[in-house]
Amino acid sequence: MINNNNKQQYEKPTIALNRFRWVFLIIALVFVFYTFTLFDLQIIQGAGFKAQAEENRIRNISIPTQRGMIYDRNGILLARNIPVYNVAITPANLPESDGKTYEIFKELSTLLDIPVSRGEVNKETSALFTPCYTDFGITQIVQISRSLWPFSPTRVKCNVDKEVAMQVLEKSNDWPGVTVEIESIREYPTGETTAELIGFLGPIPEVLLDYYTEQGFVSGRDKVGYMGVENSLQSTLGGTNGKRVVEVNVGGEIIRDIEEPVEPIPGQDVHLTIDYRLQKTARESLASELALWNQRYLEWRGKILSTTGVVIAMNVKTGEILAMVSIPSYENNRMTQFIPGDYYTQLSVDEAKPLLNKAISSELPPGSVYKLATAIGALNEGVVTPSQEIDDPGRITLTQSFMEGDRFAHNQDYVCWDRDGHGPVNFVNGIKWSCNVYFYKVGGGYKDEVPDNGLGIWRMNEYAHALGYGQLTGIELPGEADGLLPNPTWKRLNQGENWATGDTYLASVGQGYVLATPLQVLHSIATIANDGKHMQVSLISKTTDSEGNLLKSFEPKMLWDITEENLIKSFIGNNPTGELKPVGSWVLDLAKRGMEEVTFPGGTASDLFEGDDKGIAGKTGTAEYCDDWANRENLCVPGNWPAHAWFVGYAPQEDPEIAVVAFIYNGSEGSAVGAPVVRRVIDFYFEQKAIDEQLANPGGN
Repeated sequence: MINNNNKQQYEKPTIALNRFRWVFLIIALVFVFYTFTLFDLQIIQGAGFKAQAEENRIRNISIPTQRGMIYDRNGILLARNIPVYNVAITPANLPESDGKTYEIFKELSTLLDIPVSRGEVNKETSALFTPCYTDFGITQIVQISRSLWPFSPTRVKCNVDKEVAMQVLEKSNDWPGVTVEIESIREYPTGETTAELIGFLGPIPEVLLDYYTEQGFVSGRDKVGYMGVENSLQSTLGGTNGKRVVEVNVGGEIIRDIEEPVEPIPGQDVHLTIDYRLQKTARESLASELALWNQRYLEWRGKILSTTGVVIAMNVKTGEILAMVSIPSYENNRMTQFIPGDYYTQLSVDEAKPLLNKAISSELPPGSVYKLATAIGALNEGVVTPSQEIDDPGRITLTQSFMEGDRFAHNQDYVCWDRDGHGPVNFVNGIKWSCNVYFYKVGGGYKDEVPDNGLGIWRMNEYAHALGYGQLTGIELPGEADGLLPNPTWKRLNQGENWATGDTYLASVGQGYVLATPLQVLHSIATIANDGKHMQVSLISKTTDSEGNLLKSFEPKMLWDITEENLIKSFIGNNPTGELKPVGSWVLDLAKRGMEEVTFPGGTASDLFEGDDKGIAGKTGTAEYCDDWANRENLCVPGNWPAHAWFVGYAPQEDPEIAVVAFIYNGSEGSAVGAPVVRRVIDFYFEQKAIDEQLANPGGN
């Protein structure tokens, strides 16, 4: 505008361009930042975000399979799957009206005996929430599940009665969002009678989580075997889970299947060699014998004798296990849905170790039942002849030394169980009378009567090993122990001492450092009864698919024949010569003759087998021991240690079919406590066999 008065000229205001530099710079920086961020998100991290989005969109669903069932040899069911009904709520499917939802909760509360509302939901309580095992009310359970998995069902109450489940299903139209899930759990119809063999199921252990996840198992849902054949045959029984690959929306709701579903493959059914009838009889026989002796000891001494024992029965010709009992055991039906912490703790701390299958896992001094290994070795090596008589005065004195010229050598007495002695004892009578002094002398030598240190520990171990001692039998159960056949090298490495003269004496009668499992003891006697044929021990008769089609059947397998194969090393002194030899069949015949004499008049078990018409042969065993329990009870008195009771027998003598071993912890006398159990089991076997044959051939003569 021009002012005419003073003729002053005004111009339009402007901003200098240099003042925009900072604005342009800021805009440029923002543009560069967003450009780089966009490049980073789309180019650099694009593949990762795309995979993550795809992962959120696609879900793999595991379809649970059915576990295989377990039967005995006659088709009696030992483990099966039964349905369990769980009531669940899917929050997204509940009515939109809070009033209608409350009415559903109220009716459900009355039916299930769960409060409509109880507890406070917060970060801490939500983290501890476990469906079915919670103190929350229905409202709180739904509140938590709505925030975490609104389109997935959450269990409100588990293992409801079938009638309750049916009522919930009848209300399905009136109660949208409320469903019944059918879950399969394990049940054991024979319970504690077969628990040591069957075992139980439990959640996937954390240490094995990766292993089972790779196999398609789902942690928190699927269960695996913890003990028994449930554990050892997990891969056979467990089957394979199926799989669905589905597309879900942001809320987790399934939209469609992306791939063709893979159907689950059921586990195989397993048929054991066990005869449940014999198993039940064996358990009852052992339990009743323990009860009898415990009552007597309460009356005599004011305390019980024992609560622990083992019985095993085996088919001599095939190696099949017909019964296996370990007392005390546990009730595996208490583990079906979950493992109760208090019950499992109780079992774990129990000094009698009910969770341990003592038939295969307890390493024990075998005592006199081990003398058969010494006897066969001494006769086969020519240490003694069958007719040679060894004097048993009831007590001998040995110079106990740890090395030649030992200045600490001292005299040590070794006694027979019969302190008066048996006088002159030949080979058969040594077994018949279970004469300790006879086996001391032939095992370790004695002056000029049995020169050259007798059989010796190295050769003794060779024969024991050929009979099955000091090694695993390979039975299809977890936790088998291999026992111990000691020698001078072992003692130096593990005890820090040289081998003593008396160590060989003790080993020759199954004492000292010698350890064996009850199954090894039975296997060794079965080998002798089977004319030297050492069979593979087995618990599995056959496996079938879910439709009953045979997949695999048991075939007897001979591992070796000690009378035909060169198994035994020859020694000169303690040094192997490199030569091998078999056991003479005549040696086994004489060993069996000795065991036959055990149950005849004058034998160590003759009183218990009076009137026997089955032709039972056997061997008694009384094995001294001193462990933590015996020490605590002040039982380990030098010269009068406590003893385990053993008896092992087979029948009939002329053509053995069955062998049975009984072991009673702290049972004292094997002939008095163990032999009656073995006789009852063998008697039942033949009585039941006659009944079965009659039923199979009712018109026969």
